[in-house]
Order: sequence, then C-alpha cells, then structure tokens
Amino acid sequence: MIGNLKPLEILLIIAVIFLLFGAKKLPDMARSLGKSARILKSEAKAMKAESQADEAAAATVADQAPQQAAAPRTIKAAPGDVTGSRPVNEPNHSTQG
Repeated sequence: MIGNLKPLEILLIIAVIFLLFGAKKLPDMARSLGKSARILKSEAKAMKAESQADEAAAATVADQAPQQAAAPRTIKAAPGDVTGSRPVNEPNHSTQG
C-alpha cells in the first residue's frame, strides 16, 4: 500500500501533517520518537541478553545440585525510574472498602 504512493501524494501527506502540527511541534515529535526507539532497542537487547543468561543458567543448574534461590525478579519501569520497580511475587496490598 505505501509502496504504491506517488511523490505528489507523499508531498500532500507531509503538507497536511505540517499544517496540523505546525513547525514548532514537529522537531519535538521527531525527538520523542527517536528517544522511544532507543529505549525500545535497549530493552530488546536486555531481554535477549536475559534470555541467553537464563538458558545458560538452566544448563548449569541441570548439571549441578540445586542451590539457594536467587533474588526476586522485579518488573522494571522506564530507565532511571526506581519508584516504579516492584517484586514480581509481591501480593497486591490494595485496600477495599
């Protein structure tokens, strides 16, 4: 679908976007899009490294006797946000009433 667009149609789409958002907001939008892409890329690398480490640990554990449990895993928020981290197995302490 996108490959079928002609140059005039692409220019028309760019002009509409420019008119909707204005010249001042477009650089900020592009900057935030780039920042989001970098965060996504770093999180994907971290997940891949964690997966490889888990596979290596599983192979090591299968060869050795069981040892003490590791520290509890946490769910992480945005990079640098330490208030958003919490243990995975922690029960939800919401109050009802």
